[in-house]
Amino acid sequence: MGRLFGFVGLMMAMAIGLYVYSEQVKAVAVPGGSANPADTANIASVKNDLISIANAERGYYASEGRYASLDELIAAKYITITAERPPYVYDVSTTSSSFQATATRTSPGGPAQLSIDESMEIH
Repeated sequence: MGRLFGFVGLMMAMAIGLYVYSEQVKAVAVPGGSANPADTANIASVKNDLISIANAERGYYASEGRYASLDELIAAKYITITAERPPYVYDVSTTSSSFQATATRTSPGGPAQLSIDESMEIH
């Protein structure tokens, strides 16, 4: 009888642990708490695109002495991505000493905007 209670207790503890784990995974899967796998993959891809744009800006600056627009980066073949990854569109703003690449969501959902600058940190 003692083994039965021990087994039932173990099963209950495992069930509670799995429930807590699944809730934590849902909460951190995507900023904003969405656990949609497609959104998670899309946001990861957008972040990778922003990092690629930032690396291209660094390379362009090293060879040309200035930062470039997104169209210039694409035309000069510093990057192979397009100006959008639906539902996000990309934009690059530059000054003589800095740049900011921004991904803006064109449909409801989150995050609405992601960006990267010469610090190489995604915001």
